[in-house]
Amino acid sequence: MNRMFAIVEREMRKFFRSPTLMIMSLMMPILQLLIMGNAFGGKIVGAHVAVVDYDHGPQAVKIREGFDSIAVNIKTFTTVEYTDENKARDDVRTGKVDAAVIIPAQYSRRVYAQDAPQIGFVIDNSDLFTSSSLEAEMQSLVTALTTPSIQPRLANSIALEIVELYPYVNYMKFLLPACIALAMYISVMIGGGMLYIDDKARGVHEGYLVTPITKLELVFGLNMAGAIKAVLAGICITVIGSLLAGLGIIFQPWVLLQLLALILGTAIAFNGMMFLLMVRVEDPLTPRAMFGVLNMLLFYPSGAMYPIASFPWWLRALSVVDPFTYCIHGFKSIVLKDGGFAAIQFDLLFLFVFGIGTLLIATPLFKRTL
Repeated sequence: MNRMFAIVEREMRKFFRSPTLMIMSLMMPILQLLIMGNAFGGKIVGAHVAVVDYDHGPQAVKIREGFDSIAVNIKTFTTVEYTDENKARDDVRTGKVDAAVIIPAQYSRRVYAQDAPQIGFVIDNSDLFTSSSLEAEMQSLVTALTTPSIQPRLANSIALEIVELYPYVNYMKFLLPACIALAMYISVMIGGGMLYIDDKARGVHEGYLVTPITKLELVFGLNMAGAIKAVLAGICITVIGSLLAGLGIIFQPWVLLQLLALILGTAIAFNGMMFLLMVRVEDPLTPRAMFGVLNMLLFYPSGAMYPIASFPWWLRALSVVDPFTYCIHGFKSIVLKDGGFAAIQFDLLFLFVFGIGTLLIATPLFKRTL
């Protein structure tokens, strides 16, 4: 045990003596949380919608009042007056405006006659996020226009009552579990995989091999040091990210215990996976080339950015064996939902079994000779 802990001490001393390496391994997830958390997932504000009014009747005035209400309150879009429908369509196509509303002639008369009145809505659907937001606001406006001012005493339609289990989750909070997982992955990749290959290329491992240390002690020493680095990175990003996102739940003792267990399981899984991938690698350029490929292959199919239910079958199959999937699901269950150990017990089981299994597979592959 003393010889194994000597390896751990050496690896940790080397890590802490490189402050630039420590800072860079933490900066990318924090920047991702700040920039992507504020750049994505927000509400559309300040879009421009062209209005072509061929009616000018009282019902068309109600539509315009609805537009003014949207512009003043939620500010999703403001309107621009047009007199030609073709010009409005061309400006939507060229991007000068985001959408166009066409109020046809005789619209007010058809409303009073209950003769299926229609409003034209031309939208640039190449931007799905903007188009869906504008469509939702227009649908809400149309629903409000069709609702009778005097409600009947007996409801003649089915009403849907929505009950939200959790407070409003903005995109920064939603992105926090992904940033924690990414920080731990970067720590394992840099502090484990790359340093392991660099030490092998510099001949550090040759010094290990001429000592009486056993293969098992050497493997477990290197992996314990890598897991400790990942745990420290996970704790730092969890605390800093929670403060940035406004999540105070992590400071509850019971929640903190769950997070520590999940961080430890994630560190063991990531480190075991990385050691298995690097155990036979000799070229120092290989882990650097693999970094982007592994990030794309493991991070995005995990449900960190988009739900797994939207994936095709082959991508779902990949997510089943991806440790990122269980890591992110566990962090979401704790940080966003406060689900307790019952919500993460399978995630913990998979991460520990995956980490220990990959480590056991990698140990016989480790070369004890030069």
